[in-house]
Amino acid sequence: MNEFILSLAPGWALTHASVLLVALPLIAGAIAAALPWGRAAWGVVVAVMAASLFFSAILTAQVLTGGAFSYTLGGWAPPVGIEYRIDGLNVGMLLLVSAIGFLVSLYAPEAVEDEIDKGKHPLFYAAFLICFAGLLGVAITGDAFNLFVFLEISSISTYALVAMGAGRDRRALTAAYNYLILGTIGATFFVIGVGFLYMATGTLNLVDLAARMAELGDNRAIQVGFAFIVIGLGLKLAMYPLHVWLPNAYAFAPTMVTAFLAATATKVAFYALARFLFIVFDQGFAFEELALVWLIAPLGAVGMIAASIQAIFQTDVRRLLAYSSVAQVGYMLLGLGIGTAAGVSAGFLHLFNHAAMKGALFLALGAASVCYGVTQVKDLRGLGRTMPWTAAAIAIGCASLMGVPGTAGFVSKWALFNAALDNGWYWAIAAIAAASILAFFYVGRMIQMIYLQPAPERGGEPAPALRAPWLVMIPMWILAAANIVFGWYADLPVTLANAASAAIWGGAP
Repeated sequence: MNEFILSLAPGWALTHASVLLVALPLIAGAIAAALPWGRAAWGVVVAVMAASLFFSAILTAQVLTGGAFSYTLGGWAPPVGIEYRIDGLNVGMLLLVSAIGFLVSLYAPEAVEDEIDKGKHPLFYAAFLICFAGLLGVAITGDAFNLFVFLEISSISTYALVAMGAGRDRRALTAAYNYLILGTIGATFFVIGVGFLYMATGTLNLVDLAARMAELGDNRAIQVGFAFIVIGLGLKLAMYPLHVWLPNAYAFAPTMVTAFLAATATKVAFYALARFLFIVFDQGFAFEELALVWLIAPLGAVGMIAASIQAIFQTDVRRLLAYSSVAQVGYMLLGLGIGTAAGVSAGFLHLFNHAAMKGALFLALGAASVCYGVTQVKDLRGLGRTMPWTAAAIAIGCASLMGVPGTAGFVSKWALFNAALDNGWYWAIAAIAAASILAFFYVGRMIQMIYLQPAPERGGEPAPALRAPWLVMIPMWILAAANIVFGWYADLPVTLANAASAAIWGGAP
């Protein structure tokens, strides 16, 4: 497959895919904002997302066949100049963000028409493109300060996207403001940490930074920089208990924004944390080992359980899934905290699978919202009769979320279980089991409403059966089907997760 993709790519794409991946959506964002019609802006978005997916596929094939490589900008060789570094750790993130962006863009017209004022459609699509470019930039850059810049590009546009949900619910404005405040605090902590590392080493290139810190050894400036970076990125990825911005942002943002953020934004921040923990900082530093064992892993386990308990008591269905997302971030962090090749691979595998779970769930709930105004768990009553295809997609996503055998969620939870077992972390195994059982309760409420409750009546008659538009159904069912396909044939996510682990521990990409 990799050779086939490379054979299709023209020479200019093979050479410049790295920079085009980020530059194209940034330029297209300005074009979309200038267009007078929302549909024209949507056409630009779909074209850019398709091109970005193609570029990401090229980069993935290049890394999996030839290993890591760099793209230098401006003709200045690193570490003096800025480079884009493409390796096994980030190529899966580029592919994930591009794939989710493309699917969500197909879904967009119906949801945007329903939730966003018509005059704001071009600006909405422009902000979406800029957010998309920022996330790709975070994943691909090889420079610590540019990572901060791209982090802020994605964050600032995200605040605007969340606030545009005010047309449906005015609480989106408060959610966006809270997200802005906490996101700014996280970004400030991160850039202060980078400043300490620069003070100690005199470089911002991530590869050069790692080499110079290894020569310096453990010192106070590096320790302080490490602490600031972990807290800053912890806020961005909604690490428990730094997650308080996430539930309202997911609950009140426009549907396609929630689906996109749930599948990508926290995952990109997780990737950035993994790169700093295992590649930038020397793994021999005592403070890093202590942080993994006594901070990252315990907070991951606590988040898995505490956020799952909070999800049980939610009445808003999107807040329920938002707390579930915090719990799933806990699974990923537990994988990092285990601190082995198997643990890191399991954490990234759950990252990819969780994107498919939450993408399918939020898109399906968006379809139900457009047709029936579903916002609360109780609004799901009888959805299995009134929207059977949408209900089936929700059921598949819920099964994967619980870790039912035969779904993608089971594959990654099983990998995490084995990594913890190999490390002798029986408490972590107990936490995985407890969180999975708790997921059964909050997911069970949704399934019970969908299939075991009668449909609400409209004018004395049962609500009519409806089908979501095709542009809503197609991306929703691609993601729902991925939860089944990757439950039986997990080659793609396992390959990408193993490539990420190998980039850290040596060997392949």
